[in-house]
Amino acid sequence: MQKRIRPASSFSGSITLPGDKSISHRYAMIAALAEGDTRITNYSTGADCHSTLGCLRALGIEIDGQGTEFVIHGQGLDGLRRPASPLDAGNSGSTIRMLTGILAAQPFASRIFGDESLSRRPMQRIMKPLGEMGARIGAREDKYPPLDVDGGQLHGIDYVLPVPSAQVKTCILFAGLFASGETSVTEPVRSRDHTEIALREFGADITVSRQKITLAPRPKLTARDLTVPSDLSSAAFFLVAALLVPGSRLSIHGVGLNPTRSALLDFLTGMGAQIRIPELESHNGELVGEILVEHSPVRGGVIDGALTTALIDEVPVLAVLGAASAEGLIVKGAAELRVKETDRIRTIVDNLRRLGVEAQELPDGMVIPGRQKFRAAEFDSFGDHRIAMAFAVAALRADGESVIEGAEAAAVSFPEFWDTLARCAG
Repeated sequence: MQKRIRPASSFSGSITLPGDKSISHRYAMIAALAEGDTRITNYSTGADCHSTLGCLRALGIEIDGQGTEFVIHGQGLDGLRRPASPLDAGNSGSTIRMLTGILAAQPFASRIFGDESLSRRPMQRIMKPLGEMGARIGAREDKYPPLDVDGGQLHGIDYVLPVPSAQVKTCILFAGLFASGETSVTEPVRSRDHTEIALREFGADITVSRQKITLAPRPKLTARDLTVPSDLSSAAFFLVAALLVPGSRLSIHGVGLNPTRSALLDFLTGMGAQIRIPELESHNGELVGEILVEHSPVRGGVIDGALTTALIDEVPVLAVLGAASAEGLIVKGAAELRVKETDRIRTIVDNLRRLGVEAQELPDGMVIPGRQKFRAAEFDSFGDHRIAMAFAVAALRADGESVIEGAEAAAVSFPEFWDTLARCAG
């Protein structure tokens, strides 16, 4: 599918964005293991999160509802049933990585697979710790989906993550729910902590000391009524659009502002962005607030070390902003981008060059000089939702009408993206 994007004279309005993908996945999976009926409102509309619901249904969990509101009839830790056919994770790395931790502890065998893109994403980072817990997992070429999970009794481990990953951490903790003995995970750098917060909300005994998370086994998880905050990663595209287009003033309501995610706002304000948060509340352990942003010139910056981990999903749209900034953008330590839905380092640089922007590809990042002009172009999403949305934002600042090829990829995380973009672009 093609989308044609014209340059914008302003980017303004008051919007509410879909529910956070990361939190939606976790709420649904934990709710399935809880006792009783969990009602989730503002559940993500993205295809990835609906892949999670599909897998849970295939495992015998009854789920009522539609749109953004669902009731998950939890069956407790021992309530999942052997699926009649392989589980389809679609394009969702979150689904396959996190759910495999649960499958590894079940008294039945299962297979989980994904689409062509997901089938190219390596899974050793979950297979290794699960193997140390006693799991038996087979994979194509010993690393790629589909995964054949021969479930059984697991034992707790004290695992040190070689690289920070909230998905791998979650996989281990989910397996630890069923294990004999405590399970602990130590992170080299603190990653998003939605899993720890959600498990605690459902009643798990979980403690966090610096970068070490410890989970007691076999908790009684109890159903809850939960509201998913709007997705800060989705908000990133609209924040950057407002910063790029002169005369913009945008308000985004009900956004999740978890401290392990809000590095984006710190980074943008550090570049000189005019961003305010007039309201801040706590809902189900997650901070939620309104974000106000106005067009402002930004300096540029460097994304490296712990900041790379915190901003890994936002790099595509920050690369666009970096090209228009005064000093440009340098990204380092981001080799993980090469094993996302696409090789994002390559696809970002490819599309920047189509935009007429100078960009240097590094093995683990990129160098993008600042003060560059954007020309109209034909961009390729390469089937990656974040690439499609990032270069739609770039097109708002171009010197003519641009085309996004593969625009349907945005539906993986944000089906409403194109309508919301058109509503704000003047």
